[in-house]
Amino acid sequence: MADFNLEEKMQKALEHLDSEFQGIRTGRAHPGLVDSVKVDYYGSPMPVKQLANVTVPEPRVLLIAPFDKSATKLIEKAILAANIGMTPSVDGNNIRLVVPELTGERRKEFVKMAAKLAEEAKVALRNIRRDANDAYKKQEKASEITEDDLKKLLDDAQKTTDKFIAKVDEEFKKKEKEILAK
Repeated sequence: MADFNLEEKMQKALEHLDSEFQGIRTGRAHPGLVDSVKVDYYGSPMPVKQLANVTVPEPRVLLIAPFDKSATKLIEKAILAANIGMTPSVDGNNIRLVVPELTGERRKEFVKMAAKLAEEAKVALRNIRRDANDAYKKQEKASEITEDDLKKLLDDAQKTTDKFIAKVDEEFKKKEKEILAK
């Protein structure tokens, strides 16, 4: 019978959305805020988390402790270049990032950004469903499955898609609440 790993592929799309959401600022410190920062370390770009320990000692402070003390200046430079809306301050061998309070205007922008990401995730889920349906129809045409099997598989694919779209909506509502919380 048809095996398309529909659930597995849709779960990956949902996990991707979660990782995208982590990069959106909420006015609270989170190690994911520096995930997009790449440091030019001995000629190759490396993510901050591979060069340093990133912790949250206070709700609005990120502390970056480089494993190699000589990388401190490089990390500071990369954070400034990444333009993530935070200015690093070097404190001995550590770097502190204070997450600024979000204005109402910025919060609305972040909610729009999150909505766009959620919509992209829904499109990805629908594309996965379409690919699965096409694969099922090919199997039916090749007489590998019956017409009844096809109908059941198409119904299951739709139910699975609906379930994952509901999860995307749920994740978006959570993120929106998080962004708008003061």
